[in-house]
Amino acid sequence: MTIDRTGLAEFLRRRRKSLQPEDVGLPWGRRRRTDGLRREEVAALCHMSADYYARLEREVGPRPSEQMLASIAQGLHLTLDERDHLFLLAGHQPPTRSAPGEHIGPGLLRIFDRLQDTPAEIVTELGETLRQTPLGVALTGDATDYSGPARSLGYRWFTDPATRRLYAPEDHRFLSRMFASGLRQVVTLRGPGSRAAHYADLLLAESEEFRRVWDEHEVGVRPQEVKRYVHPEVGALELNCQTLLDPDQSHYLLVYTAAPGSESQEKLSLLSVIGAQPLR
Repeated sequence: MTIDRTGLAEFLRRRRKSLQPEDVGLPWGRRRRTDGLRREEVAALCHMSADYYARLEREVGPRPSEQMLASIAQGLHLTLDERDHLFLLAGHQPPTRSAPGEHIGPGLLRIFDRLQDTPAEIVTELGETLRQTPLGVALTGDATDYSGPARSLGYRWFTDPATRRLYAPEDHRFLSRMFASGLRQVVTLRGPGSRAAHYADLLLAESEEFRRVWDEHEVGVRPQEVKRYVHPEVGALELNCQTLLDPDQSHYLLVYTAAPGSESQEKLSLLSVIGAQPLR
């Protein structure tokens, strides 16, 4: 397949001009004369240099890789259909839709972008964190920094002792049951060749505790209403978690809140000042 440079440039310009700063969680600012977003704003959202992005809109430069296109699609808040169109314009086959992917739907992103003063994250059905707000990073550390199976919180729970230190010890037994139960349901849903099945096989080989809990064959173990954390800087917190599901991609937006006037609310306010700490 060959790249359609003119079509790609026009599509990028149209999508950039259709977005306003508030659509992507940016302040409006003063002296804004550009229709939509500026090129440098889009480049920052797509994690690339402004010069590279500008060359795409000018119909010059190298053909973008699939990884770069995925980043552009996410930065421009494209729908799945728009993402596939972008790939085809650039001369690449679009990613398969046979299983949930990592492209976050624009509706979920619009909500997420308005939660920057709240602990929140977007996760896959396997507990892989795709996005975190700054206060979410301050609460649990940067969960997007992991690679391979360790991206899954459930996998880390059984293989990385540091993960457990963030949670109240009295909840550990329940959380082990919950993570094993959730993984079992995803394995059943996605089948033997799925990433979920691969994670289960790895854990069966690596963790005696996982093997013991897995053998109980529990399903439907739901999260508790209140999540209890033990933060190394501010101590114990009790937070409620509200969940919003994007059924098309099986992504979950998790928003953590503290009861008004509670000690946990005061600690969240302190965390917003302290910022992210090296929790790992």
